[in-house]
Amino acid sequence: MSSGANRQSRGGRGAVPAASAATGVSTLVIGEAGPPPTVLVRIRALLPTLPPSERRVAEAAIADPAGVAAKTISELAADCDTSETTVIRFCRAVGLKGYPELRIGLAAAAGIEDAAATAHTAGGDIGPGDSLADVVTKLGYADARAVEDTVAQVDLQVLERAVDAVVSAGAVDVYGIGASALIALDLHQKLHRIGHRAFAWPDAEAALTSAALLGRGDVAIGVSHTGATPATVTALAEAHDNGARTIAITNFPRSPITDVADLVLTTAVRETTFRSGAMASRIAALTVVDCLFVGVAQRNFSRTTRALERTRSAVQGARGR
Repeated sequence: MSSGANRQSRGGRGAVPAASAATGVSTLVIGEAGPPPTVLVRIRALLPTLPPSERRVAEAAIADPAGVAAKTISELAADCDTSETTVIRFCRAVGLKGYPELRIGLAAAAGIEDAAATAHTAGGDIGPGDSLADVVTKLGYADARAVEDTVAQVDLQVLERAVDAVVSAGAVDVYGIGASALIALDLHQKLHRIGHRAFAWPDAEAALTSAALLGRGDVAIGVSHTGATPATVTALAEAHDNGARTIAITNFPRSPITDVADLVLTTAVRETTFRSGAMASRIAALTVVDCLFVGVAQRNFSRTTRALERTRSAVQGARGR
């Protein structure tokens, strides 16, 4: 399957899980979950894969969206040491028809970000002179924006197909290395608790061994913020070659992992000082995992509630012994 066919994480409106007080099981609310993703979300996601000349345009847009929105195409091309044709190619690369649409999108995004930054007093990056209170506020802001931006750009069609695949899977492997192992383990625990045969493999060789035993009717999920973690990409590729349905959860829709994924679910996290972006990436990935899990749990609601009650009862009984 071509890489272009695999990159199915564009468009769609957000989906968020909402708790049900009556059952304790969440309900997946699909539709008007939040504002549509801004053009800056798309630009940040595609930045690492753009050619150098287009990347300069992207970096200018990210650094000063309001300023770029005020420029003519000739002015922006000159500022970025490139051509007007390259600016047009950049616009199309991020899913826009042309430069006027980019200017409108950047102006709107700048307004949203300025309003949010003012409301949270945390629009800037973490600096050496920040107080601990400033650090806490800015990290909270970064985490909240990661969730909001991720939910806004979730492709509901791709999410639904991923839910379908997991629901009908004979076995589900989840691969994640390092910080992504936490995401893999979380999804494993959630699926296993409602009766699905799921396994998390945070070790590279163990992941590859398990992937070699998957086949048609099974599902493999690779979690990698960069989409370029060699062990995760290799394990997902092995599962794909053996006929398993493959799903990638990544921040970058054109990263290597998408070449071996049948379905791609993306997060939307911006990088900042002290790798707070890497911290927010876990929050964003867990949001995607929760949406996937609740979608699966809903498909057989009575089975899910019974499984949750049985596991909860077993744990409470063990604590009382």
